[in-house]
Amino acid sequence: MANITIHYGITGPVPFIDVDVAADNRLYVDPRAIRLRRSPQPFADEAVRCSDTFLTAITDCIFDGSSSALRRGEDLLCHFIEPWETRLGMAAEGFGGHGGAAVVGGWIWATLTGDVEALVRLGILHQLEDLPVFVDGVDKDITSDVATRIMFEPLARFTEQMLATYPEFTSDGHEVRTFRKQVWNPATYGWDEKDFTLPVVDGKELLLVPTGWARSTLLMSAGRYYETSVLSFVQMEQAVLGRNGKPLRTPKRLLKKRPDLVRGRRTSLEVTLRAIRNRDDLLAMFKRFVDERYDDGLGEAAA
Repeated sequence: MANITIHYGITGPVPFIDVDVAADNRLYVDPRAIRLRRSPQPFADEAVRCSDTFLTAITDCIFDGSSSALRRGEDLLCHFIEPWETRLGMAAEGFGGHGGAAVVGGWIWATLTGDVEALVRLGILHQLEDLPVFVDGVDKDITSDVATRIMFEPLARFTEQMLATYPEFTSDGHEVRTFRKQVWNPATYGWDEKDFTLPVVDGKELLLVPTGWARSTLLMSAGRYYETSVLSFVQMEQAVLGRNGKPLRTPKRLLKKRPDLVRGRRTSLEVTLRAIRNRDDLLAMFKRFVDERYDDGLGEAAA
């Protein structure tokens, strides 16, 4: 069909991602990019608050450990709805492509209370963008879907501001309508419902996403963590001193061939836990690596 600006006849640069209104656009909401970009305000801060309080609610349930708290934690993760309003991602890869939001929520909960519970209890895994690094099946598509739902209210309020800023959204017969939507309440740590006025294209509501909030790849992906922090730690861990007194490191291409270092989240978890015993927080180091290479102007980062 057409991008938003063409469909509505908006000229000049816009502060939202100009997606095709009738197709999946292969961009994904990235919670780390939002945390680093911190604009536009107040929406970015609100989005980060939603993200952080949601993870806090989940981890609090794990810390509590009672049967009622554990039921609540899992239930909170099973209330996601397919976030097609943004036109981002790929439907075949999102919630629907994996059997539904409840199934995805179950994967995340099982990992948080199983394989990576130690990272949760140590306070190392505590942000939404940490999930794709350690949870199998959670990549850019699922991360984007989850982030969109948790941050839905800031996104909807940003969209309402754009309606007020650009009269083209309500002129020439273009429709806007009020919808009741599920939102995360960062004050009560629970799901609520609120009404928002959103543009409508071909009978379906449209949610606008601020520039820089979505990327073609995640800043914090499992593959990037493995290639950088995990393998670098193993290199240093197993380095030996050469004749010149400088450390000799095994090349990463050779480390990747070892059965105990095969690419995957299991390897990343095992090395991360081993590093903790050495008092090294690899995830924190990885975040510093990512943050230092983030280009706020382009919303992209170096490898």
